[in-house]
Amino acid sequence: MAGGLEIREAHFPGRSPIDAYGNGGFRFAEMSHRGSILCLPSGIYGWPVEAVSDLSVESLAKVMAERSEVEFLLVGTGTEIVPLPDDLRQALRAARISADPMSTGAAVRTFNVMLAESRPVAAALIAV
Repeated sequence: MAGGLEIREAHFPGRSPIDAYGNGGFRFAEMSHRGSILCLPSGIYGWPVEAVSDLSVESLAKVMAERSEVEFLLVGTGTEIVPLPDDLRQALRAARISADPMSTGAAVRTFNVMLAESRPVAAALIAV
């Protein structure tokens, strides 16, 4: 706590579709967030990943912690589709999570559809 102001991790405690993306961030639940986000059953979190090269098992620790409620992980890799690193794919497979890398725009659209269908989905979205 600095100067009476408490800085907390960015977190929206609920499931919400993504209303918009671009300009380095996302809009959801009548709020906006600058930077990448993780959309999980427990809520939407700010995520300190800026590029596919930052993806790791550690960067998806929150996903792994909620694996009992996640069957599908949509990974928005920015403007280009980039394969996930082998160790990450293997860790997700071992956790019984099907991971699909795609552009961030496609991941947002797919997440919204799957969320509306009440599917067990999570999304890791790199800001564009």
